[in-house]
Amino acid sequence: MASVDSLPIDRLRRSTSVHEDVWFLSGPMGPGDTLQHTPIDQEPFIVGRKSGVAMKLQFRTVSGNHAELKIEDSKLIVRDLESTNGTYLNGKRVTEPVLVGDEDLIHFAEAPFRVRRQSPTGVTAGTISENVCDQALALVQFDRLMSQRLVRPHFQPIVTLVGARMIGYEILGRGSVFGLESVGAMFQAAEQLNLEVELSRLLRWEGLRVGRELPDSPTLFVNTHPKEMEDGQSLIDSLCKVRSMASNTQIVLEIHESAVTNPKQMQRLHSTLKELDIRLAYDDFGAGQARLAELVEARPDYVKFDIGLIRGLSVVDDNRMRMLRSLVSMVQDLNISALAEGIETIEEAEACQEIGFDLAQGFYYGRPAPA
Repeated sequence: MASVDSLPIDRLRRSTSVHEDVWFLSGPMGPGDTLQHTPIDQEPFIVGRKSGVAMKLQFRTVSGNHAELKIEDSKLIVRDLESTNGTYLNGKRVTEPVLVGDEDLIHFAEAPFRVRRQSPTGVTAGTISENVCDQALALVQFDRLMSQRLVRPHFQPIVTLVGARMIGYEILGRGSVFGLESVGAMFQAAEQLNLEVELSRLLRWEGLRVGRELPDSPTLFVNTHPKEMEDGQSLIDSLCKVRSMASNTQIVLEIHESAVTNPKQMQRLHSTLKELDIRLAYDDFGAGQARLAELVEARPDYVKFDIGLIRGLSVVDDNRMRMLRSLVSMVQDLNISALAEGIETIEEAEACQEIGFDLAQGFYYGRPAPA
């Protein structure tokens, strides 16, 4: 873990007398940069994208002269310089000079920084985290992501195993704010706020809104979060809305195998999906206990076999190949398409063809990409 004690001694000496605290900004200078700790050691201390400012940032949303920080009577004050995209203190836009406290979070547009203070004795309130996107920062960013709908749908091809003919895409979400780019990071923040269902709906809506404009009207596979299955009516209501918005787009709803626990609820959902002309897929089949009974009770149109069953398939023993061949045959006997997820090599693709899978998805056929 890095602390302000690791900063160059000469910068510390230049920035303070023996009786003064030292204020720091801890954060990245540009997208993808590592964490840096910058002492507020100039007057005026201007933050912006313009050359010659005290702290130059590489984020495109930051203005040339974005904000000013000033120390008065050992207190730190931040003032926005009429920037285009705003300065935010703990998630609230700065409209006039305001006091800043130790451990506060400042955003210069999308650029996030944690404020830290060191006493003349070298003692800080705590150690500066290597990961500026800690829990508090992620929550501030998540509020922006949801309120401004800052998600970017990505599309990964789904193809026929024989001939690799593209039949559709799975919609995968990416975030457009620092620290919440991956779907895992987004849902980790959502879990702390109990907003997993709302995030899942947002990703589904934005994915279909963009995907409905794709050429050749491909089938679009959309995901659900397991928590959505706890309130079946709420899920149905959201599907009615996306069906209306997406018009005649061919939609497949993916439900994780572990969420398929209530046969009556699944039968009701299955009936509603038929009315909405939305097909059904069981995702990650075989990751836990394969719910074979539900395949008969609420028969899906697709079963997506978990990546763990496919990875390294070309070098496994005959027993695993026989097991998969048996499962695929059983699924197909129920008129369900068997889809192999996570194919990354030609050897894995050939092994899946030998087993008899119908469809395939994975980096070998294409990585997730914007529309």
